[in-house]
Amino acid sequence: MKKIKAIFYIICVVFGLMTASCVDDDSFTTSASDVLSFSVDTLSLDTTFSNVPTPTKTMWVYNRADKGIRCQSVRLESGNQNGFRVNVDGTYLGQTSGFQTQDVEIRKGDSIRVFVELTSKLQHTDVPNLVEDNLIFLLESGVQQKVNLNAYSWDAEFLKDKIIAKGVNEVFSNQGKPIVVYGGIKVDSTATLTIKPGVKLYFHENAGLDVYGTLKIEGEKGNEVLLRGDRIDNMFDYLPYDRTPGQWQGLRLRSSSVGNKIQFADIHSAYNGIMVDSCHDETVSKLSKLELLQSTVHNCQGYGVMVDSAAIVKIENCQISNTLNHCLYVYGGSVTMNYTTLAQFYPFDSRRKSALGFKAPVYQLDVTNSLVTGYADDEVVWTPVEEQPLKANFSYSVLRTVEMNDKDKEKCPDVVFGDSILYEKGDSIEREGKYIFFGKEHFVKFDTDNLVYDFRLLSKSAAVGWANPKSSAPDRDGTEREQEKPDAGCYQHREKAEESESGK
Repeated sequence: MKKIKAIFYIICVVFGLMTASCVDDDSFTTSASDVLSFSVDTLSLDTTFSNVPTPTKTMWVYNRADKGIRCQSVRLESGNQNGFRVNVDGTYLGQTSGFQTQDVEIRKGDSIRVFVELTSKLQHTDVPNLVEDNLIFLLESGVQQKVNLNAYSWDAEFLKDKIIAKGVNEVFSNQGKPIVVYGGIKVDSTATLTIKPGVKLYFHENAGLDVYGTLKIEGEKGNEVLLRGDRIDNMFDYLPYDRTPGQWQGLRLRSSSVGNKIQFADIHSAYNGIMVDSCHDETVSKLSKLELLQSTVHNCQGYGVMVDSAAIVKIENCQISNTLNHCLYVYGGSVTMNYTTLAQFYPFDSRRKSALGFKAPVYQLDVTNSLVTGYADDEVVWTPVEEQPLKANFSYSVLRTVEMNDKDKEKCPDVVFGDSILYEKGDSIEREGKYIFFGKEHFVKFDTDNLVYDFRLLSKSAAVGWANPKSSAPDRDGTEREQEKPDAGCYQHREKAEESESGK
């Protein structure tokens, strides 16, 4: 009998505690000292193009009080005037509800999630304009709390499935607004697209520039042409989407395309930077396919520049860097490369290919005054094909590659390394009483955490003073080179660049 009473007593105590707990959980505070906590004070949606929906951002609302907190209402302060759309714990703050929700309960120790999007209106300015609103939480105690919502809205011109028809000469001029491209731009055969200085083209995913006719990009020193993806928001607080590859399709010069010239252009974060197709027509194959001058091709998920057979290409004072496939790949054709930096430090995949690759038939590959480097011990690789020409000449260049052995020399007698520094392993060697450096030690900035690279030269780089003084030309930035001892690669070393970076 005593055992039964003891068990009954324990059951009553447990039931009482459970009841008290439930009562406690069901009680709500009206104390002004009990307030909500937020995962952010300000929810920023970064920068967006006007009339284009943003990706969804989220925040958490926490109740760290000893009792539940009831919100009489959660509302957008300006309604929908600024284009924000909000969902609070599964309830959309729409027009039918007056852009608010009521009686939102958050029990002690619990939380709710808020989702925010924005489609901003035209701002009628040429620069990004601040758009903001406040999400107001009115507590049952009368306390009012708010979270700021903001973004920068940028008016743009939009092109969709743009076709420049045969025989048409079209010009893109800088009108002060970026151009956002959906579906791509096609330049038909016998048509010409000219892109003037300062034009900024933002390509949507899967969009690119497809050229069957002729492309002229006429950037200028200090007023370059920009081609990139249209994601202008951040992947993380510290990392813009623009620093990640594969955001758009890149440029493709088709078989019928000739006479293309690209100068002072920044082409980055594409799948393939520039694909140069073969020329099947014998007459076309004898014409210049592409001149790439004082330009950058950077951060590509495929090739940087790929040259197919029977194409004549000139590359001068260019930076081609950080690509999953080869930075420059020559599969046939004739290519001259002068004062160019090929830097293969693609950070996203260890299976990256070499900085420079070429495969027979190569009728002529001339590499002069250039810097070819990367993570690997050998960043210059080639593939001979029996009874196919493989002619390559390297002069006054700094190359991260292995010395040719006797077998390679016999097999590839037309691959010649003259007056060039070949260096396979390590980051430095001694020359003329001082150490010179290779690999990433060539460069001013190499930030793999934030994916920021500056491929201008440090004074300790082996490329400093190595180029042929008889062929000096303005560098990638349009700066005159040292006349007596110009530097190999696309950038002439400048003390100011080195000092400004070391001072940060």
